[in-house]
Amino acid sequence: MAGGEGTHRGPGVPTGEQAERMLADMNEVIRAGEEMRKLRAEMIGVFAGLGWTQERIAQLTDMSQPAVSKQVMKHKAAGPPPPMTLSLDQHDAPWLEGRLWGLAEEISENFYDTARCTHYVNAIARGRKRFTPQNVDELRRLLEEDLRLHQAEMPGNYWDAYDEISRGLDVPSGDTTAASASARRALAYLVQRDRLRSNTG
Repeated sequence: MAGGEGTHRGPGVPTGEQAERMLADMNEVIRAGEEMRKLRAEMIGVFAGLGWTQERIAQLTDMSQPAVSKQVMKHKAAGPPPPMTLSLDQHDAPWLEGRLWGLAEEISENFYDTARCTHYVNAIARGRKRFTPQNVDELRRLLEEDLRLHQAEMPGNYWDAYDEISRGLDVPSGDTTAASASARRALAYLVQRDRLRSNTG
């Protein structure tokens, strides 16, 4: 009677529940890796459309130039992309979520040991947290706590950014056809972080 749940296990052998949890964690990492590869491929097309050279994209993505060229050709074959704006003043949910993520990352880096949002930011980076409505609400709650906790040390534009993002998330609107939700989040994340840094220097 080998292999059943009722068979005797020696010391150190994982239970079925432990094995299930471990494999689920592994699947999350694999899935996150696949999603990040897809996102990177899409972002290559976006940046090429914004006028970046293939050489520069290759440097930043740590890819060979032929590999970047192959991705660029795929995007060209699919037809010209819709026009893309990098203005912060956009109100679709993925863009606002990306801005929220960028603000959380800045706060986490500047107040790493005490920021309540740090574990959430790390989970997003590892692909263990997705941008579901529940997770976005939780990140907003943690950010509000951090903004209050570190109010004396934080630049005022952190609060301004959060208020603007939060109002938008309450009633999101706008067109998202210029890129996928993941790509728009990633772009908004980059633009928000750059804006916060340029206004605090």
